[in-house]
Amino acid sequence: ERKAAPRKAAAADEGNRRAELIRAAGRLFVDKGYDATTIRDIADAVGMRSGSPFYHFKSKQDMLKAVMIEGLQAALEAQQAALAGLKDPEEKFRALVKSHLRIILEDHTEFPVLLYEWRALSEESRAEVIAVKDRYEAVWQPVLRELKKAGRIADDGKVARLLLFGALNWTVQWYRPGGGLTLDQIAERAIEFFLCDKTGKR
Repeated sequence: ERKAAPRKAAAADEGNRRAELIRAAGRLFVDKGYDATTIRDIADAVGMRSGSPFYHFKSKQDMLKAVMIEGLQAALEAQQAALAGLKDPEEKFRALVKSHLRIILEDHTEFPVLLYEWRALSEESRAEVIAVKDRYEAVWQPVLRELKKAGRIADDGKVARLLLFGALNWTVQWYRPGGGLTLDQIAERAIEFFLCDKTGKR
């Protein structure tokens, strides 16, 4: 029993170190790009020796996969929290759009790495990330279906969903805090753009 507590503390510390590595790698992958970022860069960012990250990850590719999955899981949790207690499909859509923009523009999660470095994933890693990405996007589908049924959007199919995400995700390229529009203002513009009025007209 005396040995159990130190073991638990060590395990918690290792978990914290892994989380630190993921956050540092995520920032560097966005700032410098995956190819230009070295394991030494990541280790330096968290005060580790250059070989220490390999205690937690098999390779830089493995780290990239972890960064993307962590970002998606954080986004999924934020999504679920944003939808809690909402019934009206328009309110749900509004909450999803705002949550998505917040997670990619303000919350400093690892999610943006998914937008920048998708092609750097190996085929095997891509399949694992897609499984989590599908869970994230699946939350939107019933909301879009409800909006289509209510005549508030013209199409709830795959292409429409991809266009919606494409438009929202592109904001990472041009949004600047303090640049004239707040995140909420951008969200409202996006919502107005995608939704039809009560009569089904744009």
